Amino acid sequence: MTALTELTDPDVLIPQAAARILADAPWRRFAVFGDSLSLGVGDPTPGYDSLGWADRMARVLRQVQPGLAYLNTARVGATTAQAQAEQAERITGFAPDLLHLNSGANDIMRRRPDWTRIEDDLRAMYVWAASTGARLSVFTLGRAFVVPAFPDFTDRVARLNDITRRRAAEYDAVVADCWDHRLNDRPNLLSGDRIHFATVGQAAIATLMVRALGARLGERDERRGW
Repeated sequence: MTALTELTDPDVLIPQAAARILADAPWRRFAVFGDSLSLGVGDPTPGYDSLGWADRMARVLRQVQPGLAYLNTARVGATTAQAQAEQAERITGFAPDLLHLNSGANDIMRRRPDWTRIEDDLRAMYVWAASTGARLSVFTLGRAFVVPAFPDFTDRVARLNDITRRRAAEYDAVVADCWDHRLNDRPNLLSGDRIHFATVGQAAIATLMVRALGARLGERDERRGW
């Protein structure tokens, strides 16, 4: 079987096609907040540009808005509370009109997750993010995200995704749902650490986000705008 590349991968849009989907996008200031998923770290995949999903999004948005400003404050290993303590002030000062939020992966990397605290921290993040006035976006975590040391980890991910979907609905955030996407079945999806997406995964989730934002563009009420 011939190996896929960005040009032949059915789950990856080339930049020109992605830009057509977002042709009416009004955003001029794109910010990304959170942890390694937000940052887009991962091993290179042959045939794919070595770019994280957020850098790919910025590349597409700059085809639509050539003067787009882009800020990514995400840090590997940050919990939601840590990200807010370390990154929120800088992002607020940047004044984004499109803001991507943390999915909470590091919040559940504990022997016994404190679900009350997790919910409180995620709620606080959405309250702060909404105060920026930006259009908000977020990923759900994929089912390929497994930590063998925790036998219940898939259940943790599903529970965290439920919280994300509820908070996103409350704050009208755009959700790119990775949970049951077919990308989870790819043997080359993950990096060597078996946690982070390789660049093939970064390319696929960038496409998921483009499609999710494009769908919201198609639904917007022109009287309200963004």
